[in-house]
Amino acid sequence: MLSDKKVYAVMTATDLERAKKFYTENLGLKLTKEDDWSFSVEAGGGTAIYIYLKDEAPKAENTQVSFKVSDIESEVEDLTGKGVAFEHYDMPEMGIKTNDKGIAEMGSTKSAWFKDTEGNILGLNQM
Repeated sequence: MLSDKKVYAVMTATDLERAKKFYTENLGLKLTKEDDWSFSVEAGGGTAIYIYLKDEAPKAENTQVSFKVSDIESEVEDLTGKGVAFEHYDMPEMGIKTNDKGIAEMGSTKSAWFKDTEGNILGLNQM
């Protein structure tokens, strides 16, 4: 079955060069594949994000990729220093309210969200 298989996210971009720069330079992910219409970047444990060119890329209103981190405050500070802007949410119906750094505490879980250059929502989670 699939329980021992690696998973990767698939997203779209209208500007591959802009997106590739964000994922490799701002997020520090390793470029593993590239052609005229797509690229892949690798994250921890062999997980990956595959992004392909689409003229009118659809935008989901939910988190599409989430990175599991051990120290969210440090990660938010590091990414903010690299030009990543964190989102601010106040959604009492879901128990989510971010602080001035963009971090929400939900019980023992801390989360923060940001958008890539294409408007895709990505997150950090400390559990």
